[in-house]
Amino acid sequence: MDSLGEKLKNAREAKDLSFDQISRETNIAARYLEALEAENFSGFPGEPYIIGFLRNYGAYLDLDVQELLSLYRAYKIQEQPVPVEELLRTPSPFFKIFTALVIVVAVLGSAAAGAFFFLNRPKKAEAAAPAGRQPSEYAMSGDSLERRLYRGDSVLVSLGANQYKLELSSLGEVVTLATPGGALVLDLSQEANADLDSDGISDLRITVSDFAKNKADTGALLRFDRSSAAVVPAAVSPSLPAETGNAAGLANAVVIFSSPNAYPFTLQLNFQGYCLFRWEILFERDRSGRNERYFQRDGELSIQAQNGVRLGVSNAQTAKIQVIGGGRTVPVELGGAGEVVAADIRWVRDDENRYRLVLVRLE
Repeated sequence: MDSLGEKLKNAREAKDLSFDQISRETNIAARYLEALEAENFSGFPGEPYIIGFLRNYGAYLDLDVQELLSLYRAYKIQEQPVPVEELLRTPSPFFKIFTALVIVVAVLGSAAAGAFFFLNRPKKAEAAAPAGRQPSEYAMSGDSLERRLYRGDSVLVSLGANQYKLELSSLGEVVTLATPGGALVLDLSQEANADLDSDGISDLRITVSDFAKNKADTGALLRFDRSSAAVVPAAVSPSLPAETGNAAGLANAVVIFSSPNAYPFTLQLNFQGYCLFRWEILFERDRSGRNERYFQRDGELSIQAQNGVRLGVSNAQTAKIQVIGGGRTVPVELGGAGEVVAADIRWVRDDENRYRLVLVRLE
């Protein structure tokens, strides 16, 4: 039977994937992917990171996530050796009888407790922060901050002479943060960039380190790191006269979102047939470079971007796209059957100083 690391490595090599490519598509650092395959867990910040990364990596490789977690737990058990004298010791008959009695009592007790709970169970109520707790406000003074936040808690981030507030607005299936640039939605071990001052540059990288779905009373452990990578400001597009062009210049663009501020967005793609698909993140230096993959029917891809994405598709009708951002989901059509399409989905600013997320086909 393959070990945990061998299962991950064999699945990755069978798909001919590199660590760098997987890192770009899952937002898991390549060093953590390599550590999972090497079964070297000493370099992870904590147990929640290992579990979260293992879930995401396994799902990405189409592996049985529960089996991977079982292999990891078995590995952890093997790390705790039993003394030789314990292994050689022969248990006495009294110990066997005592163990059997304990098991019987435990089973009867569990049955009684279950019946009591069923008969006296309380009505289901919405989970909330610990009783009597008032929302807290934390100030981020250095380059990073890690705190367990509950609904209503906030973090203040200083940029130059200005201060920006991020608030944990809800905890359910996902973690939702209200930011000056719009709502950020994250799951366990997921990372997202936040542009606080709406200048097109990522100011903050946010990671969910520990989080239990639909248990708001346990809060969420969040890590905030100041971004070191600068984002190139949006340039003139071949299909748009300029980023600050007038409304007439946007006549050929399909407006997806309109907002006073630009905010991160996600493209969720589902493929209905065989397709060669290319994509490139625009105006983010740390994520530059073109990606290319072949997809078959029922293939899926998720792309997160701060400013824009350039797409290329060999059979436009097979790629079904949903754009998710600011709490909204909008379907987008690229083209017809057999049509080869190149297009940008990116933020632009009009003469009224409003931002629009637009779809622009490139000739």
